[in-house]
Amino acid sequence: MRLQKLGLSFAFSSYQSGLLYFVGSKQDDGINIHQTALPKPMGISLSRDGSLALSCAFQLMRFENALAPNERMNGEFDACFVPREIKITGRLDAHDVGHEADGGTIFVNTRYNCLARTSPRHSFEEVWRPNFISSLVDEDRCHLNGLAMENGKPRYVTAISRSDTIDGWRDRRADGGVVIDVAQNKVVCEGLSMPHSPRMHNGKLWVANSGTGELGEVVFDEGGLGRFVPRAFCPGFLRGIAFHDGFAFVGLSKPRYERFEGLVLEDRLKAADSDAWCGVQIIDLNTGNCVDWLRIDGAVSELYDLEIIEGIRCPMALSPDTPEAANLITLAC
Repeated sequence: MRLQKLGLSFAFSSYQSGLLYFVGSKQDDGINIHQTALPKPMGISLSRDGSLALSCAFQLMRFENALAPNERMNGEFDACFVPREIKITGRLDAHDVGHEADGGTIFVNTRYNCLARTSPRHSFEEVWRPNFISSLVDEDRCHLNGLAMENGKPRYVTAISRSDTIDGWRDRRADGGVVIDVAQNKVVCEGLSMPHSPRMHNGKLWVANSGTGELGEVVFDEGGLGRFVPRAFCPGFLRGIAFHDGFAFVGLSKPRYERFEGLVLEDRLKAADSDAWCGVQIIDLNTGNCVDWLRIDGAVSELYDLEIIEGIRCPMALSPDTPEAANLITLAC
C-alpha cells in the first residue's frame, strides 16, 4: 500500500458533509478512513511540531496529538488529534489557514477580503489585504481563498478576481483569477480560472487552476512575473494540495449545480469522455500521471482542503462537543 511505503497518512475536509476525514492504513495493510463531525470544516494546516489548525464555520480550532509514539487508541490509531484551543471568530467564511513562525495562526478571511489573525477581543485582526481592495468591508469582493506559506510567513495568496465591488468575482470566474505576492502586494500571475490552494514545494509555487482542472506550476521570469504552466489534468474541480517528495495529493470535487457552467473544465471533461470526480488523486510530478486514487461516491461531492501527516500510519480526531473529548484526560509527564 502506497501510504505505508511513504510512511504517511492524510486528512481532507468537506464543508458539504460537515466532516473532517483521516485516511490511513491498518496494521493488516487495509485502508482506514476516520470521520470527525465538525461545523463546516475548511482549511487544514499541520505545523512542524504536529499541531493541526482548522478553519470552521465560525471558529478557528487547534488540535494536538494526545498520544505518545508508543501509545494506541482503540488498538489501531497511532495519533488522536484532540481539540485544545477554539477561537470564536464569527462567520467570516475563513478558507485556508497557515502556521506562523511564532506559533500563531493566520487565515484567509474571505468575507472581508484579507489575511487575518484572531483577536482576544474582536472577531479578527486584519494583517494584510490586496492593494486593489479599497477598504476593509463586509463584502466578498474578490473571493480571496488560498494561502501559500513559506518559512513561517505568508508568501502568496490566490483570488478569483481583482474585483473591488460586492460579489464582483462571480463575473470573472473564467479567466479573472490571480496570484498575489503578499510581501510586494503585487499580482504576479493572472488569467487563471478560479485558482485555489497555492503551495510552495521545493522552492516552486504550485497552484490549482480549478476552473480548468489543472494542477500546475507558476514559472517566474527575471522580472518576477509568473505564468501558469499545467503539469497534470484531473477530472474535477481541484481544491486541496499537499506534497511528499515527488508526489502531489490533490482533492477533486464535482460541480455544485450539475454542470461546470462557464468554465473550461466542462469542455475538458467532454473532450476526455469523462465525468467529474469527487475524491483524492496522487499525481507523480515527474510524469503528470495519477498513480493512486481514492474515489468518493454518494452524497458527498465537494472537498475543500487536504493535508499530509508524515510519520503517522492511522490517525483519528475527536469532535469538541462529544463525550469522548470530555472524558479523555491526558497528563504531561
